[in-house]
Amino acid sequence: MRRLALLCRLALLAAPGAVAAQLTDDPLLQAPEDAPAGSTLAWSGDATVRYEHTRGIPGARPSPTLERVRGRVRPGLAWTPRAELEIGGALKFALGSDANRDNRINNDNERSDGAGLDQLFVRWHAGESTALLFGKTPLPLELSPLVWDRDLRPAGVSIDHSIALGDFDRLQLVAGAFAGGHLYGDDSRIGALQLAWRWHEGAPGNAAVLLSLIDFNDIHRLANNGLGRTNLRTANGFTSDFRLLDLQLVGRHAFGGWPFEARIDLVRNLGADDDADGARLSLVAGDRRRARGWELGFAWQRQQRDAVLAAFSEDDWWFHSFAHGAMPWIGYGLTDRLSLRLAGFREQRDGLADHTRRVLFDLEARW
Repeated sequence: MRRLALLCRLALLAAPGAVAAQLTDDPLLQAPEDAPAGSTLAWSGDATVRYEHTRGIPGARPSPTLERVRGRVRPGLAWTPRAELEIGGALKFALGSDANRDNRINNDNERSDGAGLDQLFVRWHAGESTALLFGKTPLPLELSPLVWDRDLRPAGVSIDHSIALGDFDRLQLVAGAFAGGHLYGDDSRIGALQLAWRWHEGAPGNAAVLLSLIDFNDIHRLANNGLGRTNLRTANGFTSDFRLLDLQLVGRHAFGGWPFEARIDLVRNLGADDDADGARLSLVAGDRRRARGWELGFAWQRQQRDAVLAAFSEDDWWFHSFAHGAMPWIGYGLTDRLSLRLAGFREQRDGLADHTRRVLFDLEARW
């Protein structure tokens, strides 16, 4: 109970306000119009407290049921010395009712207890349509949980370039090279390329088509350190290479006060001879990140055994590949910065008759 109280305190009290340097209203103290904008300093970050109950877990383990509470706080700071330059960083603090020694067997992508560097980056806007990013950040590609866990922070360099197509559409190209930086001294390397066509971006009705290629290299250490998970393995690593070709089709529309999104994700591992395909469908109505806003969602996904690199797919799902399942959820925004989400999972690993069922209840804060 002492840990649970501390986790709740971290989520509710750790959010600082934004800090910004502003000019006064006195005209004599204002900068000339032709002078560059002054630098700004701003806090940002998020915190989550999660209760989990999972039952029907297969395999040799002390119990087929897992119940735990985990919390995480990620406070960050961004400095903009010039309009075209941003320098930022964030720390991460985690605390859980379970132990770090169980993270492998529980298919976690992050340690339950610990503190460390979450982000450290420099972003340079080389032009109105081009930005370069250096450092440790979220992966700058838009990917679904089928392929990538959004909580992972690889380190590397990337470029983001857009080409306007008329007044409301654009073509976007993102390319980069990264160090995976997973648990236990991971030395994997990732090359990524994404081409996106964004139609009527920002309008009530909009759509996108995203084609991505993600190439994983130097991944054998993942398998040897217990992160091979449901992928096929040999004595020295993985059976397959992992070069993922991923296609996403996204459509959004607002019906009254309810935003709606439908997304289809299809992935094929070009480095696998068999069991190389995966698919995900998700439907979301509403937005829990608005005060008093409801959110209803449903996702279904199916991954063959080597369709994705299981170490990097999202760990909200118990199985990271070699399974199929469904995830309904409901969320509610207490304020613009504080929300709740209740999610259920019903998953079945290939070759097994029984289902694994999981419930996640999250209290989320953003600032």
